Amino acid sequence: MNKITIELVTGIFVLIGIACFTWLAVSVAGATFTDQPGYTLTARFTSISGLREGAIIEGAGVRIGTVSGITFDPDSFEAVVQLRINEGVPIQEDAIAAVRTQGIIGEKYVNIIPGGFDDLLTEGMEMYETESAISLEDLVSRYIFSSDG
Repeated sequence: MNKITIELVTGIFVLIGIACFTWLAVSVAGATFTDQPGYTLTARFTSISGLREGAIIEGAGVRIGTVSGITFDPDSFEAVVQLRINEGVPIQEDAIAAVRTQGIIGEKYVNIIPGGFDDLLTEGMEMYETESAISLEDLVSRYIFSSDG
């Protein structure tokens, strides 16, 4: 083989390796390049400590959506979270959106706890039942500085 052929084959293998690595990284991250069909709900929390855009939304331990946006409302001093729910996943009006942590120090996600109402939320509606994130630092400081005697 001459020098140009060896360089060409090596270059092709490098490009294939980069393409495979990129595909693997995108797959593991769960990123999508198109909007998932579904609908968007909003929820207000007094604390979402550590929750980020792109975080997963779970229902019964199954991924049912992603956090599509987070803003701050200075009037109510609350975090307003946009929840993008996958198509075909019904959320009752009295369902609870709770910010949880995967494991002890894992990533934050939103857990949807189903309600009992028959009426369902639709595009643009707000979830009124929420549970804010529990701060590990707050729990530790309460334990350390508690006055049990």
